[in-house]
This record gives sequence, structure tokens and C-alpha cells, in this order.
Amino acid sequence: MARIAGVDLPVNKRLWVGLTAIYGIGQVRAKKLAEKVGVDFTKKIRDLTEDEVNKLRQAIEQEGRVEGDLRKEIQMVAAKKQVKGKKG
Repeated sequence: MARIAGVDLPVNKRLWVGLTAIYGIGQVRAKKLAEKVGVDFTKKIRDLTEDEVNKLRQAIEQEGRVEGDLRKEIQMVAAKKQVKGKKG
């Protein structure tokens, strides 16, 4: 089972679909990540080698802003908007 960014990816799905389980990664970004790393995005997650999973993990960490970090950032922006609305 592949675990990336604190999320267990569904093993029976194709790579580009499975990566969308990570908050902040959509279909287009998933395909671009797979191409960047050199992995076929139509490959099933259960067929990925450990090396391919590590390359994907590193590419996602380099791009940043997924899962917890992105959620925190969005919450902070929403909180700032609420404060601005009550200022005036």
C-alpha cells in the first residue's frame, strides 16, 4: 500500500485517480506529477515499485501545499476574510 503525504492511496485505482485522494491534487496535477517523475499515470497503484512511490513522494513535497499545509492556509485566509468583514 502506498502512503504519500499522510494519505493511504487506494491500491485498485489508476495512479492519476489515486493521487486525487490527496487534498490539493486534482486530475491535471496528478498527471503532471506522474509525467514529471517518469511514471505512467495509467499504471495501477498496486503495481508501483517502491522507487516510483518515493519519487512521487519527493515531487509532491517539492511542490508543497498539499493536505495539512494547504488546509491550514485556506483556514487562515477564511479567518482573515471574516475579520475584515467585521472591521468596518
